[in-house]
Amino acid sequence: MSTPVDLDPLTLERQVCFALAVTKRAVQAVYRPLLEPLGLTHPQYLVMLALWDHEKRDPQHLAPLSVKHIAATLQLEPATLSPMLKRLQALGLITKTRRAADERSTDVELTEQGVALRERALSIPEAVIARLGVGLDELEELRRLLTTINAAALAAGSL
Repeated sequence: MSTPVDLDPLTLERQVCFALAVTKRAVQAVYRPLLEPLGLTHPQYLVMLALWDHEKRDPQHLAPLSVKHIAATLQLEPATLSPMLKRLQALGLITKTRRAADERSTDVELTEQGVALRERALSIPEAVIARLGVGLDELEELRRLLTTINAAALAAGSL
């Protein structure tokens, strides 16, 4: 007994995972030429966004971010994050220091150059929106929906 293609639950085009995977690659390709002048890859850009958010919330630099905190924020394994941090440090955008109270923990802070890079990055969101040709309302709704799906996946034990 055959199933019509449009009802077949294993049709590639009906798979949420496929739609997410190809969209992720396509959107990252939109970011690539915008990030190249900043010397950043897309994953490094996400790390910088997390650090810039923290900088904005804690302008007095009272509490640096730990590698574990950044990894949790970005939903990455610390081992995946570590090479990105090494590269950002080599670029002079961050510093990494072992925490005195617990040498197993490493703190990450922006350098002056890392703080200044934020100004150059301010045009990226607007440029992405322009290149995608999708309205801000649609993108906000998509972000909201993806956040909901991510939360459901996390609750289901995906990470």
